[in-house]
Formats: sequence, C-alpha cells, structure tokens
Amino acid sequence: MSNRPTASALLDIVGAVKRISLVSVLGWQDVRARYRRSALGPFWITLSMGVMIGTIGIVFGQIFQSPMHEFLPFLTIGMVLWSFIAAVVTEGATGFISAEGIIKQLPIPLFVHIMRMIWRNFLILLHNLVIFPIVLLIVGKPLGWVALLSIPGLLLDILNLGWIVLILAIVCARYRDLPQMVSSVLQVIFYLTPVMWMPSLLPARAGTFLLDLNPVYHMLQIARAPLLGQVPDMENWVVSAVMAVLGWCIALLIFGRYKRRIAYWL
Repeated sequence: MSNRPTASALLDIVGAVKRISLVSVLGWQDVRARYRRSALGPFWITLSMGVMIGTIGIVFGQIFQSPMHEFLPFLTIGMVLWSFIAAVVTEGATGFISAEGIIKQLPIPLFVHIMRMIWRNFLILLHNLVIFPIVLLIVGKPLGWVALLSIPGLLLDILNLGWIVLILAIVCARYRDLPQMVSSVLQVIFYLTPVMWMPSLLPARAGTFLLDLNPVYHMLQIARAPLLGQVPDMENWVVSAVMAVLGWCIALLIFGRYKRRIAYWL
C-alpha cells in the first residue's frame, strides 16, 4: 500500500486525527444544537429508549418464555449498541453530503466529517448506557470485572464502523439513491441479528447461518457479552479483527482513489 492514492488517504486521516480537538468541539455542538432549549437534552433519547426496551422486554419475554433476569439485560445492551451502530451507518452514508458546505469552503481533511459523526453518536451512546445499570439493579444481576473487556470490544467496533461509513460516504456521495437502500438493509440485518431474540432460541443449523456468518453478530458480541458476565469467543474477536484489517485496506484504496472527486460530486 505504498502507492500514491493510498498515501494520500493516509495523510488525510492522519490530518483529521491531528484535529481531534476540532472534532470534539463540532461533535458537542451537534448534540447541543439538536436539543437546544430542551429540558432533558439528549436524555430524551435515553427516556424513549428505556420505554421501548421495557415494552419490548415485557412482550417478547413472554413470547419467547425467556427468564426476565437474563432476557432484559441482554435486550437492553443489545438495543443500546444496535442503535449506536445503526445511527453511525445511517448518518455515515450521508456524511459527506451533509457536510457539503464545509467541504466546499474550508480546506480541512475529509475524514474530519466522519470522525465528527462517530463522536456525536458516541456521546449519545454514553447517554443511553445509563439504562443498563438501572436494568441490572432491577433484575438483581451484578456487574463483574469481565465487563472491562467490553472497552476493547467497543473500540474494535468503532474501528470497523470507521471504514464502513467511509466507504458508504464516498459511494453515497456519487449515487444519491443509496442512503435509502442502506436504511432498508439495516432493517433486514436487525431482524437477522440477535438483538431482540437470544441466540439460544435458534436451532443448530439456523444458528450457523445467522450467527457464525453474520459479521454484525460478532461485532455486537465482543462489546455485549462482557457486560452480561460472559467472555466473548475467540471467533468473535478474530472475525472482528480480520474485518477491521481487510476493511481498512479496501477503504484506504477507495478513499485515496476518489478523494479528489468528492467535492465535485456534492
């Protein structure tokens, strides 16, 4: 990866990382502007998420006949993590389109807009995580030291989301119909991924298809399992790590080749 397009992509990303303070300020401003003059601010999302989790937990817990002390924490952290992943992918698809004005007026690295979007949704994720310890208190389930493994798991997930949304932002800047397609695909993935249903409910053959061959399941598992007192399988870590390495190699090639054309597509 020593060719000029890849080197150009790396320079842009390194330049964006050096402007981490700018990314932080812009992300905070996005969250504050969205909830300006609101009494609860971002916690409105937390409140609505809590109501939705409680409703789904009661209904689906009865349908699946799952023990509530196991199903409710599983559902809670699954919904919180999925909402983060879905929001990043959905907003990432229009990451360059929504930043059209800045891209055409200011000579800052393009990857700044991707980092800004991820940081903004990460702040909302932190707000939503408040629900999880409350649920643990309700069901009387402790949080062990193994929960610290969720930190590297979440960081690896963010690393994977970075290359995914970078590719999507480039492609969607060129083809404007694709963001709607991305939203539709995410809905399908949501139902195929164990977010509202537990993996133990699947038959063996279906489990191989919906779990082992589902990359989103592995991404969820490395961040979710430790918070539920479980150690993720080595397969979950390996799949997520291989995705990150291969994905970034492809993203750098695409970004380096089409970086100069993005402003003309907008």
